[in-house]
Amino acid sequence: MNEDLKGNVSGLPRDYLDARAAENVSAAASSQVPVVEPEPELMVNPWDIVLCTSGTLISCENAVVVLIIFHNPSLRAPMFLLIGSLALADLLAGVGLIINFVFAYLLQSEATKLVTVGLIVASFSASVCSLLAITVDRYLSLYYALTYHSERTVTFTYVMLIMLWGTSICLGLLPVLGWNCLRDESTCSVVRPLTKNNAAVLSISFLFMFALMLQLYIQICKIVMRHAHQIALQHHFLATSHYVTTRKGVSTLAIILGTFAACWMPFTLYSLIADYTYPSIYTYATLLPATYNSIINPVIYAFRNQEIQKALCLICCGCVPSSLSQRARSPSDV
Repeated sequence: MNEDLKGNVSGLPRDYLDARAAENVSAAASSQVPVVEPEPELMVNPWDIVLCTSGTLISCENAVVVLIIFHNPSLRAPMFLLIGSLALADLLAGVGLIINFVFAYLLQSEATKLVTVGLIVASFSASVCSLLAITVDRYLSLYYALTYHSERTVTFTYVMLIMLWGTSICLGLLPVLGWNCLRDESTCSVVRPLTKNNAAVLSISFLFMFALMLQLYIQICKIVMRHAHQIALQHHFLATSHYVTTRKGVSTLAIILGTFAACWMPFTLYSLIADYTYPSIYTYATLLPATYNSIINPVIYAFRNQEIQKALCLICCGCVPSSLSQRARSPSDV
């Protein structure tokens, strides 16, 4: 009896102690066996898939325009240089969206995030600046119709290209050079790692360029209406024909400017009023239409052009349709 008391000093029943001892042995044995934890599943945001798909379409569409202009020596006029600049900028924007998707899910790091965002900012900035340069070129081609095809115009075009790409590259380098919010998340904008100040500068710059484009297109409308009226008087056209031609030209300009505003204005205004605390779905919902502008640009500025249509037909089927070779340019083709 004394031996039992000495062996069971805790005062607990022996059956309970035996059960606890068995549990301890089982726990010790299980602790020696490595536990394989299930790997976390890679959750892909559907919005990122849509943006990547949009980037793929942008890249393919604008690559066609770049190749046509690059391989066709006859397309070296200032207008085609600016259209090529727009297509190249949109091509880089599409590539940036694809790279952003790949790095976000396969190679996550601060360096890749900064490089990707810098590429997207630079390419989209170059795209918007190229649209402004095309508007300036169209205005000059109508306002200075007699002296437009001169060496001075070509030089001015190259100066515009150097300035717009230089400015865009500088804007894209700002996050890489330290103007980012990776160290202070409270300064982040709706697009991390861009700071709120950086996003504000980009948004205000866009609004300024949009206002300038609007003013230039108003002047272009006036010139088109005046030219159409003069042509109608010289050829003794009816007033109805003059009205139809003028309305077509004004409608074309309205579609160009309206499409540009509809694509970019939501994201621009949202970037000014929002920050990183806002739900990300609002950022995706306003950024996606901005990418659509790069899809629409080749249709408006490249594939509607008669010379590019001829070059595309030569590449695809080796011939030029008679409808293209006999088509005359009208005042509405602006």
